Amino acid sequence: MRLLVCRTMAPYGTTPALAALRAAEAAAGLNQTETYLAFTDRIRRTRRSLLRFLIQAQEEGSMVAGYGAPAKGNTLLNYCGVDASFIAFTVDRSPHKQGTWLPGTRIPVLAPNAIDVARPDYLLILPWNLADEIMEHMAHVREWGCRFVIPIPETRILA
Repeated sequence: MRLLVCRTMAPYGTTPALAALRAAEAAAGLNQTETYLAFTDRIRRTRRSLLRFLIQAQEEGSMVAGYGAPAKGNTLLNYCGVDASFIAFTVDRSPHKQGTWLPGTRIPVLAPNAIDVARPDYLLILPWNLADEIMEHMAHVREWGCRFVIPIPETRILA
């Protein structure tokens, strides 16, 4: 979406696209406070769900590793207050990310073969929109009982 903005008294008019955009926003409820309150509630449920899982895994002595180092995954972890005390490390196929840490969480980013070496109990998929592809690519981790975890919209644990 591209918006061009000017002062109210400027000589430019609006286009029909603006009216269509405002109508679509209204139809989606984006001009209602309740929409944002419901969104806030869903975000909080997601945070509670993920933290509940991570605390339980920690109490059981289970190792949780991450897969991927995407910005959205890091945003989720920072919002939830998750750090390296909950997630031992994450892996990413990009050599540019390997050997670094996720900002704010200090979770180390390693090469994917670290999964095979450490053999975690759970693999938290941080680019959750690619979960099917990642689970197919990493299917071999099931051989030692590792389970996949998808954090959005509610934390799901898949064998």
